[in-house]
Amino acid sequence: MNTKTYTLKAKEIETRWHVLDAEGKPLGRLASHTAQLLRGKYRPTFTPHLDNGDFVIVVNAAKVLVTGRKLEQKLYRRHTSYPGGLKETTLQKMLATHPDRVIQQAVKGMMPHNRLSRK
Repeated sequence: MNTKTYTLKAKEIETRWHVLDAEGKPLGRLASHTAQLLRGKYRPTFTPHLDNGDFVIVVNAAKVLVTGRKLEQKLYRRHTSYPGGLKETTLQKMLATHPDRVIQQAVKGMMPHNRLSRK
């Protein structure tokens, strides 16, 4: 019986491309699945300190499913770095203008907050 832990080397990483259809899927579940694919958590050779995730393309981002009253109540905040420069946008407005940013921010929030996830 082999009791040694296998460590993946950077040369052995094989990346794949995934195309996910967002139409009719809840935003949180889609973001969670995308974050797992980006990190490579589903692989048996997952190594936390290496980028062994895959590439993900999300299509039909504007048709993502949002439950409840989140369209009117959920706010996205950003600051312009000027005094009084706090800007707020509702989810409904974001989906109308930049639906890709909604999914990007949801996935970013589900990734670990370290140097590897900023790549």
